[in-house]
This record gives sequence, C-alpha cells and structure tokens, in this order.
Amino acid sequence: MGLRFFNTLSRSVQDFAPLDPAGKRVGIYCCGPTVYDFAHIGNWRTFVFGDVVRRYLEFKGFDVQHVMNITDIDDKIIKRVRETKLPLRDFTGQFERAFFDDLKTLNCRVPHHTPRATEYIDEIVRLIARLVERGFAYKTSDGSVYFSIEKYRSSGLQYGQLVNLNFDEMRVGERVRSDEYEKEAVADFALWKARAPEDGEILWPSPWGEGRPGWHIECSAMSMKLLGPSFDLHLGGEDLMFPHHEDEIAQSEGAGLQAPGQHFVKYWLHGAHSLAAGKKLSKSLGNFFTLRALLTKGISGR
Repeated sequence: MGLRFFNTLSRSVQDFAPLDPAGKRVGIYCCGPTVYDFAHIGNWRTFVFGDVVRRYLEFKGFDVQHVMNITDIDDKIIKRVRETKLPLRDFTGQFERAFFDDLKTLNCRVPHHTPRATEYIDEIVRLIARLVERGFAYKTSDGSVYFSIEKYRSSGLQYGQLVNLNFDEMRVGERVRSDEYEKEAVADFALWKARAPEDGEILWPSPWGEGRPGWHIECSAMSMKLLGPSFDLHLGGEDLMFPHHEDEIAQSEGAGLQAPGQHFVKYWLHGAHSLAAGKKLSKSLGNFFTLRALLTKGISGR
C-alpha cells in the first residue's frame, strides 16, 4: 500500500502523489514559531508532527525540501517589544535561539530553510502589489491594504476551502486589522498595516506608505519564494485552519501564479491540539507547560 494522508482540503484520505513529474521531489511548508515567548508543548506537538512526516517521506526515498518560517513580526511581538523596550531583533533573537535549542533537545531535524518574515519584506510587498493590481486588494485612507473577500468570491474563487463557512450568517465586508479573529467575523483582512503610534520604530517602506505586513501574507510570500507557487504539503496545528491557512490560500491563489488546474498547496495536514483537562494547551488559558519546565522534572527530550 502506498503512502496516504488525510487531506484537510478534500476532507478525505488520499493517496500521496508528489507534484514533481518524476515523483521524487517533495516540498513541505510547516508553520513555525512566533518568537515572542518560549514554545509550549502544545506548540511542540505540531513541530514534532512535521518532523515525523518529513522523516517518513525521507525513509520512503523522497527528496524532501522542508521549509519552516520564523514569524519575527506580528501583533504579539510588537506588544512585547513595546513592553520590554528592546530592539526588535534583540527581543525576537532570544526566543529564536531558545526554539532551536529546544528543537535539538527533541531530536528534530532542522528544516532546510528557516526564513524570517523580516527578511522577506520585498517579496511580501511584491505579492501585495500583485493582489492590488488584480483587484483583490485595496488601500484604505490610513495607508493600510486589505484583501477583499467579496472581490475574490465574485471572481469565481472559493473562500472557505479548509472550513465550512456560512456567509449568510457572517458579517462579510467588514475589516479586521488583527491577525487573529473568530470564524463568525469573516472580514477583509490586513495585508499591509499602516504605521501606528504603538508600532514605534518597527516599520518598512512600501508603495502605500510606511508600515508592516500582516501575519497571513508573510507565509504566502515565503513559501512560494522557496517552494514555488504550487507545492505538495502544508502542515500546521488545527487552530491555524481559520483564519490563517484559509487566508493564505485566498491571497496565494488570488495572485494567480499557479499553473492552470493547480492549487497553491496539494495536501493540507493539520495536527490536533494537545489537551489538559479537556482544554487545549494555550498561553491565553495559562494551562501550558514549556519543554524546559518538564526537563527540570527529569523528563527527557526523547
């Protein structure tokens, strides 16, 4: 029996067939850490999941290219930078180093590429500009740029490929600046956020004015730059299906860079949450454990 995956995109178990005509090369993108704190073991479940998938593909003889991004600019990071008064790179660097130390402790293989979002601003700006040019994005009066769900859907493209969305019961057409939002608040989401006073000196130039990218566009720009406009596998935790991964699909396929008939990603794999007393481990609930805390109790990385 060949290798089979449960593909969130088709909501079914499918035989795995790489996009590579020779059936050899496989591209994997796994959503990596947001470096504003130490990763907890709920986060690590996802990263170990990605490592196992990669190892098994390599065991089966595939030539794997594994990309895992480092989110080093987003709403949470800016809040912490403001609180600590540290330069952006000094603040994120400490948690990035800790992440790779913990990755080694868990005996995970280091991905072939670990791009930082702040190093791909040019690619992000070009991708946003293409979406503006194609009519799927628009600038607002404050200099921000938003993705238009209405324009995307009216062009015949599907928003809601990974999750079932009932647009009749949702507030479609509103705008949301935050990177994270609830499914009931389906709204135009920010691709480029105009500079705000609370951002301090964290800004980059763009055709729309100084500002910074939204979280969702970062992953689209980095994954397509390193793996191409279509690739085989995109992994992440199930909490990222909406809005993060759904927005990735919309802006990546809205850019129209894929060959006819091809998706942005062929197979979407999502890991379930780690639970404590029936609730997912999360920093917001305060019920999480860091790897480092567990090591002090005598538990090994293995």
